Amino acid sequence: MELRHLRYFVAVAEELHFGRAAERLHMAQPPLSQQIRQLETEIGFDLFRRTKRSVQLTEAGQLFLDQVRVIFAQVDRAIEIGRQASRGELGQMVVGFVGSAAYNVLPPILQAMRTQVPGVVLELRELTTVQQLQWVAEGNIDVGFVRPPVDLPGIESEVIFQESLMVALPECHPLCQGETVAVRSLLHEPFIQFPRVLAPGLYDPIISLCQQAGFSPNVVQEAIQMQTIVSLVAAEMGVAIVPASLQNLQRKGVVYKPLAEVTPLVAIALVWRQFPSLAVQHFVEVARTAID
Repeated sequence: MELRHLRYFVAVAEELHFGRAAERLHMAQPPLSQQIRQLETEIGFDLFRRTKRSVQLTEAGQLFLDQVRVIFAQVDRAIEIGRQASRGELGQMVVGFVGSAAYNVLPPILQAMRTQVPGVVLELRELTTVQQLQWVAEGNIDVGFVRPPVDLPGIESEVIFQESLMVALPECHPLCQGETVAVRSLLHEPFIQFPRVLAPGLYDPIISLCQQAGFSPNVVQEAIQMQTIVSLVAAEMGVAIVPASLQNLQRKGVVYKPLAEVTPLVAIALVWRQFPSLAVQHFVEVARTAID
């Protein structure tokens, strides 16, 4: 039995007339009648009651018609799923991100993806920049939000967001009283800092900013997650220079203050493997428009 035989049957069942059904199928009536007979022989029961004046479905034929329509609906759905997948509009992607991306670029991009490409399911993994670059290269994640620079063969990257730096202070700190904080005033403060090995693109601008003010920061504690850094500031273990968007992470016991100086810009870049799938291409395009 082939799908064309079922289509012949549906046409006759809906027209209840072999001549009209043959015309609808763009074929002659005798071959159509022969195909229906062959179908009845194959399935072992009559589909139609035929007289010289009329064609009617048998009870078995009516039930068979109901199920054939279900089959065709499933076939149509399968075809549509295949087309969506071929256009990159269906499937699953694994997205890596540094923790700070959750406070700037990640929410609007995820919202845009859900709206524009709802058939692509996103699985999120919070990872360091170093981990993401390795996982992208190995194919364990499809795209990643990292702190540049990125210079690895086989990996494409694009800066999609830049922001200035600010300082996070314990709420009882005297510097909280001013509108801004001069970097030089942090000279004797204990610093909580992100390890350079995991994100030099964030670490180096902070160190450079302090050195321009005439000192190297006294780093007393390192932490790999921004949430941890802010929690340690709240515990009065030190101060931290952080990306400005981190002020979206409101934490009791922490006050964010702008720096008096013009600060270097720190960036978030999107990374993916060369020769990406259509789904990854869609993600990159959505990311560009969602941030612009």
